[in-house]
Amino acid sequence: MANTETALKEALTSIEGATGVALVDYTSGMALGTMGGGKTFDLNVAAAGNTDVIRAKMRTMEHLGLKGEIEDILITLSSQYHMIRLLKGRGGNGLFLYLVLDQARANLAMARHQLKRIEEELEV
Repeated sequence: MANTETALKEALTSIEGATGVALVDYTSGMALGTMGGGKTFDLNVAAAGNTDVIRAKMRTMEHLGLKGEIEDILITLSSQYHMIRLLKGRGGNGLFLYLVLDQARANLAMARHQLKRIEEELEV
């Protein structure tokens, strides 16, 4: 089992093209931990904003009567991928991993697979 810091470090170093990662509580919008990002990309602001994305999708699913669970959400920008993966099990309810990838260097399928593996090993 990995703690938050270990999981974030593993995501940033082992996922090709990763430039930032955060563990976020979507009930409050607060980042519980961040790594990467930079002067021009504030992961705390992104964490809060992506909380709104999750809440909006959950409301839409409820209005449509959809019974499935969100596994992940992908936002594609011109030069980046933003991946949101909701945590399940072991105290992960209400939390998500947020990963920013450089589109030119990332393999999206592998990134998704690796983020799922990191989520499974994360102990919150």
